[in-house]
Formats: sequence, structure tokens, C-alpha cells
Amino acid sequence: MLRKSRRSAVITGVLLLAGLVTGIFSVVPVIDGADYLVNASTNENQVLIGAFFQLLMVVAYVGIPILMYPILSKHNKGLALGSVAFGIIAGVFIIIGVIILLLLLTLSHEFAKVGTLNVSYFQVLGGLLREGRDLVNHVATTLSFVLAMFLFNCIFYQTKLVPRWLSVSGLIGSTLSLLASFLFMIRFIGLDATYMMLNILIAFQQLVLAIWLINRAGQDSSHYHNL
Repeated sequence: MLRKSRRSAVITGVLLLAGLVTGIFSVVPVIDGADYLVNASTNENQVLIGAFFQLLMVVAYVGIPILMYPILSKHNKGLALGSVAFGIIAGVFIIIGVIILLLLLTLSHEFAKVGTLNVSYFQVLGGLLREGRDLVNHVATTLSFVLAMFLFNCIFYQTKLVPRWLSVSGLIGSTLSLLASFLFMIRFIGLDATYMMLNILIAFQQLVLAIWLINRAGQDSSHYHNL
């Protein structure tokens, strides 16, 4: 059981790192640009690479709470189960986001075929798809996964399985990230510097938590007797 707990902690740390890396590589600048209808089809590889890395995020977002459930459920089964549920919901929204991204690529290909014919139709449809993608990625997905992380850190705080400063920073970072998604949803802010600043702490906490889990599993096996 001890060995299994240590292995789960290491894999969770790796998945936390993978989630951050795949999130960075899932960004598709050509879709976010003003001329996306023209440029998406001519930069198809960029779109497909972004879709691929976004799909990989599903493994991290769903895998993290599932892996940690056997450990955390010993201390608070309700919160642990909630984190699994929110992780799975986040994974579903990620897949929806990928589908919308590929629909935008298809729309760009169709736009390239017809040229300037029915431009307004393509612009309206493209605008709706981009709006939907932003809401799925930056509201639905983010809210779901951050809520999963919030529940994690509640258990960490209650049990001191990780240092208190690490769980507290996770709780604060999760709250700020939830605020960022809410403000973006009501159009108080955009995907701008304010949005990024509100999400910095949770990203940094995930990075530190990942390193801590991997390092602690290798250095201090006695710690996992408490898991």
C-alpha cells in the first residue's frame, strides 16, 4: 500500500506538470487572430498540433483526481469524490473545446473555397464558434478543474499531507482563478493581462505541488504512511 501511494503521488506530480505543458502548447494563435478565417486553413498544422495537445490535457485533468482518490478518500471521501467528478467534467469540456477548434478549421477551409462570397455568413458563424470555444476553454473547463483542485487543497489543508503554505496558496490561487473565469464570463475582463495575473498563482502552485510530490515520494517514504 505504501508503494502504491508513493507511485500515485509521483504520477500525480507528473500529470500536474503535463497539464501545465500541454496547456501552453494547446494555444493556437492563428485562431485567436483577426484573420483566422483566412489563416487557419493555411496554418492547418498549427491548429492540429493545438488540438492534439488539448486532447492530452484530458489525461491530466481526469487522471489527477482519479489517481489521488484512493489516498484522499481515506481522509474525506465526499471532497475526494467531488474532485473526481469535477475532473471528469473538465475532461468532457476539453473534448468539446477540441471539437469546436476543428470546426473552426473546417470553416476556414470552406471559406477558402468560396472566397469573398457570403463573407458575412462565415464571419457570424466563425464569431459564434470562437465565442463558444472561449467560454468552453476559459469558463467551463477552467471552473471544473479549478474546483477539483480547490477540493484537493481543502483536504491537504485539513490533513497537512502537504505543507500548509502549499495548500493555502492552492486555495487562494483556486479562488483567484475562479474569479478570473467569472469576470471573463460576464465580460468584465477579456483574455488579457488581468485574466493572466489572476491565474498565475494557481499555475505556480500546481508546479510547486508537482515538484514537491515527486521529490517527497523519492526522499521520504515514511511520510506516506499517513496516506
